[in-house]
Amino acid sequence: MHTPAGQHRARYRLAIFDFDGTLADSGDWFLSIADDLADRFKFRRVAPDEVDGLRGHTTREVIRHLGIPRWKLPAMGRYVHARLAAQIDRIALFEGVSEVINTLADAGVRIAVVTSNSEHNARAVLGTLAQRVEMFECGASLFGKAPRYRKVLKRMRIARHAALSIGDETRDIAAAHKVGIAAGAVLWGYANRAALLGCEPEVVFEQPSEVLDHFFEPPAV
Repeated sequence: MHTPAGQHRARYRLAIFDFDGTLADSGDWFLSIADDLADRFKFRRVAPDEVDGLRGHTTREVIRHLGIPRWKLPAMGRYVHARLAAQIDRIALFEGVSEVINTLADAGVRIAVVTSNSEHNARAVLGTLAQRVEMFECGASLFGKAPRYRKVLKRMRIARHAALSIGDETRDIAAAHKVGIAAGAVLWGYANRAALLGCEPEVVFEQPSEVLDHFFEPPAV
């Protein structure tokens, strides 16, 4: 049980969350449609014994491995978003995410979500928690979120040192470092531990509650 965050000093003024694999437990759903995507968009299927290995690769490497031309990615994204919207009841938040968002917001920490998914889907899965999110920056490129991070910082008028990015993929860490903000890597999402640690995030979270443990400085003795 956490001490009320209002009694602690927050290390950051802004938390920038990824969505899929960080807030939303959508990994199994994406795997469930992988073969259909491969057949529909004419790229190679992922064999079951390849899944764990691919978790250790970057988005660019996975797309190259599957033989997906970049020009097909926008159409694929639209299809996946529409299909997810029709099956939104299959997606739930990770256990503990609601407490993290509510505790941060109650303590005055501002929250943004930067994701490749659609805002409609993100809001639908978050439900009433979406009201705690000040800014959604959706439809981010699979190859980089840095421009979206810069947009969030500029619009919310937050200095780089006052923001923490929290995501489950190597591209989340790379984008944060490119922009000059601290990167937090979560280990309950898509990428594996070795891949994430190889990107040298400032902090690693084993479970959602650890986000709060890191975010708030302990009270003075």
